[in-house]
Amino acid sequence: MPVPPSARRRIQLNSVSGLLLLLYVAALAQTSPWAALWTTPCIVIASMLIAWGAESAQFFIAQGFALAILALMQTLPEFAVEAVLAWKQQSPLLLANLTGALRLLTGLAWPMIYLTSAVVYRRRVGQPLRKITLHRHQSVEVMALILPLFYALFIWWKGQLHAYDAVVLVALYVIYLVLLTKLPPEKQEGIDDLEKIPRAIVTAPRNRRNSIIAALFLTGGTLIYFTAEPFLGSLVAVAAAVGIPSFVMIQWLAPVISEFPELASTFYFAKQEEKAPMALMNIVSSNINQWTLLVAMLPVVFSISRGTPSAIVFDAEQRTELILTIGQSFAGLAFLLNMEFAWWEAAGMFGLFAAQFVLPMFLGSDARVMIAAVFFVGAGLEFVRFLVRGRGHNAFVNFWETWREHVATK
Repeated sequence: MPVPPSARRRIQLNSVSGLLLLLYVAALAQTSPWAALWTTPCIVIASMLIAWGAESAQFFIAQGFALAILALMQTLPEFAVEAVLAWKQQSPLLLANLTGALRLLTGLAWPMIYLTSAVVYRRRVGQPLRKITLHRHQSVEVMALILPLFYALFIWWKGQLHAYDAVVLVALYVIYLVLLTKLPPEKQEGIDDLEKIPRAIVTAPRNRRNSIIAALFLTGGTLIYFTAEPFLGSLVAVAAAVGIPSFVMIQWLAPVISEFPELASTFYFAKQEEKAPMALMNIVSSNINQWTLLVAMLPVVFSISRGTPSAIVFDAEQRTELILTIGQSFAGLAFLLNMEFAWWEAAGMFGLFAAQFVLPMFLGSDARVMIAAVFFVGAGLEFVRFLVRGRGHNAFVNFWETWREHVATK
């Protein structure tokens, strides 16, 4: 009996997928699935060490700049995973970890921050928390998301990531950091508000404190350096053993593990009502450094590995994942333009995040394109609503006031 064309295509796709999976395993390392039992705890421990060091160090500098550095340190495991993939020239997997991490931060972490704050607030005052209100200076973080997202849209449009893109993205991040350094120090959190280990470090004598912070960064960085590649290899091996696509494994499981300490510390902030805006901005800062520095790193490491300037070319699946991630980030940005994060916005972000896992089972790959369209339409409608209301303080007004007060006068 002749094989139908559709069946032949499925057989060919399955054969290609199997061959690619074997190539991934060989390229990343000949790692046993059992290696996940030691590499995963190592990544988590390294992340925790870096998080403790960053939380301790940020206690002594202005909050906005501190959150940016804290977010950068907390995402080092994410950078390590992406660096390994770029060095091994695993183009099909490069966007897996990046898009998964960004969608987790915006679609899951933002709503969880609101939920955590809302539960604590209701227990304390007996009333619902309808929104988280940002502080005026936090308009810098909100506005800093705009240009990286539009540039990400440009990268998606051309379907390639070049070394010159890295120059632009790094420049955007540097401008963001420079703006943060212009802001005055805000009221620092009390020592009692810190978690037990960072509090012990902060209250230690200066020389001992600095040595401990340096040791935490050094130990965490060393663990990540030696563990990142076998960690990835073990994930791919596990994917092959249980029949899960390696793209899915690296897109979702790797970010959950590497982002866990960041999410834990952020939710610790969220449990304190007055710290909920800071918790949200911690995640926004992570969004910014991943859309800029992390994306910029990919073509640089990829080109060095190949020994010549090379572009990373995206296939159809990668472009779909990228536009979905961009759309979700644009929706989150639109929600923050009024310097508030309301309950219905948190619910909407989480609902669409969950839909990414449910709808494809019924609608196939087209579901992700549809969800991306919903994100962009929602962002557009929210922006129109923002323009129509046109009253009170918002990110643009607050940013301009902050610029005139702290940047233009210096």
